[in-house]
Amino acid sequence: MVLRPALSDQGGPAWFITTPAGLNWFHDLWEQAQDQSDWSTYSYTTIEGGNVPAEEVEAARRTLDERTFRQEYLASFETLSGRVYPDFSDDNISDTVKDTGGPILWGTDFNVSVLAGVLGSRVGDTLHIWDEVSVTQTNTDEVCAMLKSRFPNRKVIAYPDPTGSARKTSSAGRTDHEIIRQHGFSCISPKAPWAVKDKINATNCMIRTANQQIRLFVHPRCKNTIKALKNVTYKQGADDYIIDKSAGIEHWTDGLGYLILGDFNPLHERAGKGTGIRVY
Repeated sequence: MVLRPALSDQGGPAWFITTPAGLNWFHDLWEQAQDQSDWSTYSYTTIEGGNVPAEEVEAARRTLDERTFRQEYLASFETLSGRVYPDFSDDNISDTVKDTGGPILWGTDFNVSVLAGVLGSRVGDTLHIWDEVSVTQTNTDEVCAMLKSRFPNRKVIAYPDPTGSARKTSSAGRTDHEIIRQHGFSCISPKAPWAVKDKINATNCMIRTANQQIRLFVHPRCKNTIKALKNVTYKQGADDYIIDKSAGIEHWTDGLGYLILGDFNPLHERAGKGTGIRVY
């Protein structure tokens, strides 16, 4: 409505230049151009562009999931329809995963119907999820007491839903994050909520990177977590990164995502490299 009339009286050209972002309006324009004699299309990968060193592209291949890498570095149109975690498979499931005896990493999602979460250990640069939390009709106080009783004298590091810094579930008016700390657990969470896109991409990167590295392993007993990783899907017809929550199984992958972003976020690791400082 605007560009065509503005160009018509001057006979000027128009260049539409961007990075692919799913099957959006630009993809429609790209497809339309295939059938128009006065249109043409050009595609260049990041390497072909000549502005990014090859070693940086290889670093991205190690830290991005394959779909994101193809989109951002290979100029590929990627659809988000279907599974949210498409590369999760039996390769990520192992009955050898176990509690290593170090700090217990607890990723948790606060919900009224069920308090869901995962329990895991950092093993080098991999994450081993060896158990999960699934308690209905409860509150943060009760779950913290349960974990404290189950794992006495153990260091527990919680990676909760960031909105818990304001959400109050106790009659005393304490927030969920305050309750976690009062039980003696560490609580790591940003002041602002994580972007859904970041949570999904970070989890997919742990599941399998573009260079086929696997850094997430889950014990078979974590049935809810495995079910979610295999079955959570995007909502059909919605914008990018809108998850279909009708099945109510996404709570465990949400908790897992908070843990991954809090402890395995590659941006945090790069920022703190050589300094001993990590920012949350």
